[in-house]
Amino acid sequence: MENKSFEQDIMYICELKIQEFHLLGYENITPEEIWKCVSEKYKEIPPLHRVVNDILSLKPGRLMNWMTMQAFKGEM
Repeated sequence: MENKSFEQDIMYICELKIQEFHLLGYENITPEEIWKCVSEKYKEIPPLHRVVNDILSLKPGRLMNWMTMQAFKGEM
């Protein structure tokens, strides 16, 4: 799979997840934040179907915990 196509697919899935979070009242989330949260556990990028599953199954609580930890580390 071409790397550029993979990145576009991932950002599209992250945009879909953002729409879900917006419906739940989480307004200030970016696709990059979702991707960083999901991908930090990867040593190497897994197959696309696993990445898509990981993004779509991301819960708001996990993302908020990750964002809080990033803020404490000074990375946000």
